Amino acid sequence: MRNRMIKVVVGSKNPVKIGAAKAAICEMFALNDVECVGINAPSGVPEQPMTGEDTQLGAINRVKYCQQHAQADYYVAFEGGVDQFEYGPATFAYVAVANQEHMSIGRSCQLPLPPLVYQALQKGEELGHVMDRLFNTDNVKQKGGAIGLLTKGLATRESVYHQATLLALAPFVNPDLFGPA
Repeated sequence: MRNRMIKVVVGSKNPVKIGAAKAAICEMFALNDVECVGINAPSGVPEQPMTGEDTQLGAINRVKYCQQHAQADYYVAFEGGVDQFEYGPATFAYVAVANQEHMSIGRSCQLPLPPLVYQALQKGEELGHVMDRLFNTDNVKQKGGAIGLLTKGLATRESVYHQATLLALAPFVNPDLFGPA
């Protein structure tokens, strides 16, 4: 693989998602660069997934769309969502990483959400819009995200997506342990 440029297709044109996928694949495979392009891939779930199941399904649907509509060595798709847990509401993301034969699923850590934010989401708003209104920001979902705002920038949407992608890549770099990835 090192003799040619690896091509990665990301199921979004959001620069945060493209940057996270590119950085994780470069890091995992010890590459200086990869060709990384984003395409608009439908999630097939609500704009703001409100369960872990819908969030995971959104990432899977996006990566399958990429596999069907583009040629690449790897496909990466993210879906951010929220859910209510026994300790309160939280946001997290799923990532699906695939090649033409196999898929692996990773999940980010989760960030507790303020009750007033979760209540707005239950009424049909999207997390990025709620955070923009609350923090007087513009299009935060293509920047640090709710994660950046609530952690004073110590963690960002891209850093969390990057880590989740590294985790999802484990089967691809350890096929002897996982079997065909």
